[in-house]
Amino acid sequence: VKERHRSWTNMDGRPTCDQCGKTFTRAHDLKRHQRIHTGEKPYECDHCGKGFTIASNLKQHQRIHTGERPYDCDQCGKTFTRARYLKHHQRIHTGERPYECDQCGNAFITASSLKIHQRIHTGDRPYGCDQCGNAFTRVSDLKKHQRIHTGERPYECDQCGNAFTRVSDLKIHQRIHTGERPYECDQCGNAFTTASYLKIHQRIHTGERPYGCDQCGNAFTTARELKRHQRIHTGERPYECDQCENTFTRASDLKIHQRIHTGERPYNCGECGKCFTTANHLKIHQRAHTGERPYQCRFCDRSFITGSNCTKHECCHNAPKQFECFQCDERFSSSSALCYHQRRCESSTSGPKCPSASDDKKKHSVCVNQQHPLLTRTSDLKTSRSDFTESRCEDKHQTEGCVLLSSEYRSVF
Repeated sequence: VKERHRSWTNMDGRPTCDQCGKTFTRAHDLKRHQRIHTGEKPYECDHCGKGFTIASNLKQHQRIHTGERPYDCDQCGKTFTRARYLKHHQRIHTGERPYECDQCGNAFITASSLKIHQRIHTGDRPYGCDQCGNAFTRVSDLKKHQRIHTGERPYECDQCGNAFTRVSDLKIHQRIHTGERPYECDQCGNAFTTASYLKIHQRIHTGERPYGCDQCGNAFTTARELKRHQRIHTGERPYECDQCENTFTRASDLKIHQRIHTGERPYNCGECGKCFTTANHLKIHQRAHTGERPYQCRFCDRSFITGSNCTKHECCHNAPKQFECFQCDERFSSSSALCYHQRRCESSTSGPKCPSASDDKKKHSVCVNQQHPLLTRTSDLKTSRSDFTESRCEDKHQTEGCVLLSSEYRSVF
């Protein structure tokens, strides 16, 4: 008996756990503690069957079933099942954060929060998943992760039926229905459903881009954007279409692509009823109704519906002008600019430059004023005006040879 007593006490005579070395002021406390090692849980809930190592924990647990929350915050009215939870909560109002990290200076409301935080510095991830090997700093994170494998989604929205693995995700989702956006930017007034979305948004104002690519130096505001970008370098395209085997770097791109197969066009124009596969395409289309052309050329007064069209146009200002109009000798840097000019010329005059096919007198004549002779074959088309050879019209005066009217020749230009 004396030897057994010695193994339960340290040199100071305090009861000590022989498995982990923790000491206690009372033998009763040691006995309760050892149930952690033995797994003994003698106190069982008669509602759900959950077991506990001490009676007080069972009593507090049963308040989940009874709904009893006897501890009230006198500042915000929030209630709690334990006095300890109330004490921790009140530190939100007082700003008290008594537990400080000695490595980075971050402070916390509870000692357990500090302990979990310190695992960032130590790299300790004691809770491992037995199915995929992923490890976590908190047992609650492990439990949430395991729902990926089990498919369990215990938190269901009572309005739309969507289910979630975490109660916090459900709470955020419900803001879609309520319209609540509690996190507001103090610079522009935009509001967000989560604090993390607000934080990411504020980087627009600060210019902060903390996630840098180690291969090309590009920086991003979120880790997710960096991960997507890195697929350019790795060539990884993890999202594959099960109908045509096209692959994509983003799940959203795959979803949009699949609408080609399903025919789904969920975005409808309220003006004309036309439908589109993406919200962006609808937005661009609606500018045709509103007349909005938000992209202004830096070199002239032309404006455009899309940024890509504006960029293409701006390149024309510096490109060599190798496309010539045979009506006015004006030259252009692109075939599209030439076609645009020619359409304006045609619409601004009383009639077409080329002879009408119904005009018998001009059926076999050269084009008006010999300014641009008709060409009967694409092979007659040259890059310089001096290379063109006059050619008479065919018997039925087919106008496909006319440079101004022919879509065939416009495509060559």
